[in-house]
Amino acid sequence: MPAPTDDLKVQLTAFLRKNHPEICRHWFDEIEPTGIDGGVLTLVVGESVRRNYLQRTCSGPFTEAAQAITGRLLAVRFVGEVGDGGDTKVAATSGGLAVAELEEQLLLSPDYTFDTFVVGPGNRLAHAASVAVSANLGGAYNPLFIHGGVGLGKTHVLQAICQCVLRQRPSARIGYLSCQTFSELFLGCVKSGRMQDFRHRFRNLDMLVIDDIHFLSKRDQTQEEFFHTFNSLYQAGKQIVLSSDASPNEIPDLEARLVSRFNCGLVARVDKPCYETRVAILKAKTALLGLDLPDDIPAFIASRVDTNIRELEGSLTKVRGFAMANALPLSLETAKRALADDRPSSGVSTKPSIQMIVDAVTLYYDLKLSDLMSKRRHKSVALPRQVCMWLARKHTRYSLEEIGGYFGGRDHTTVLHAEKKIENTRNTDLDLSQAIDRIEAVFQRQTPVG
Repeated sequence: MPAPTDDLKVQLTAFLRKNHPEICRHWFDEIEPTGIDGGVLTLVVGESVRRNYLQRTCSGPFTEAAQAITGRLLAVRFVGEVGDGGDTKVAATSGGLAVAELEEQLLLSPDYTFDTFVVGPGNRLAHAASVAVSANLGGAYNPLFIHGGVGLGKTHVLQAICQCVLRQRPSARIGYLSCQTFSELFLGCVKSGRMQDFRHRFRNLDMLVIDDIHFLSKRDQTQEEFFHTFNSLYQAGKQIVLSSDASPNEIPDLEARLVSRFNCGLVARVDKPCYETRVAILKAKTALLGLDLPDDIPAFIASRVDTNIRELEGSLTKVRGFAMANALPLSLETAKRALADDRPSSGVSTKPSIQMIVDAVTLYYDLKLSDLMSKRRHKSVALPRQVCMWLARKHTRYSLEEIGGYFGGRDHTTVLHAEKKIENTRNTDLDLSQAIDRIEAVFQRQTPVG
């Protein structure tokens, strides 16, 4: 007798969370088994983007879970709800292209929605413009050109646009692909004499979304074709969304007529997230994964990683994996151990890091890292923060701006004020002077001797 579907659901989720935690998301609880028929376990997934994502990336783990739970050689099939019209396909217009080429579409991830996008000072314009475009294709900002460094959320916002449009208009014809894929498809069709198919596919879309458009650089043939594709869609009032690691004017070897067209809509830059945004991003990620973390862990990771979102998430993954591998609780101490080796490998530093200084100060004052990095101005927090800044200026080579950015995105004037205040106060306040000496002794014991 097959297990009741309620039992199957509980056991399936439990198995995946134990054996494949990296794929688990909070919405897995919404997946409904309908039973086993003909050696196939059918799982109902209401949203098409989630369903397609599971089918293409998670079939293996789900199949393993189903077989382990039932003891039977089963296959797994993900289906939509009855009457939902089937799967919504991105860029459903084939125009005669082979099925394999249609599969070149970039896979939409359920993780990348507007609901999970954390808005901060560095991405506010890009987010607002993307929401506006989603609500009014071709009528808000066309084209929308989003640019910024690696791992800052450009792909997230592009996929969020696609998913928002598909929810509102399931029949919308959307082409979402990388510039590299666009170029390869174009050259393939040139060689095989199927340019009519290529043009039919891309010039009859409701929205064309191209990631990493800067790869058009030095590709004269592809630039020519993209120019005509752009014009065709633009003149028809269809939406165009592009992302790049540089602004249109800074893409090398890009034809002037393309630069002009990319600039004719809205160009929005995405900058590195500030400290508060980094903390919020990590908290959003833990919620998505269904993790229960103390606030000190996101604060700790955000204080160490200020480069991009991918490295933030990578550090979180490392902490989680380290805790699971060593059967440790998800605590600040575990996070410190997990990330202890994440230091530059070129030589041995004889100077303390800012993090070593921060650890010594929070230990001495019995203060939470999240409070130290917060906007709180109470003396119990402000004084230790100023001590940290003074010590960072004394013992590291970081600039005022870099230290300010480390401590919650404060500007250089705040660090300069802290430096002067501690310098003046320690000469007249014996307690503060002794406290600083003790703190220095702690982190200097941990600093390697060159």
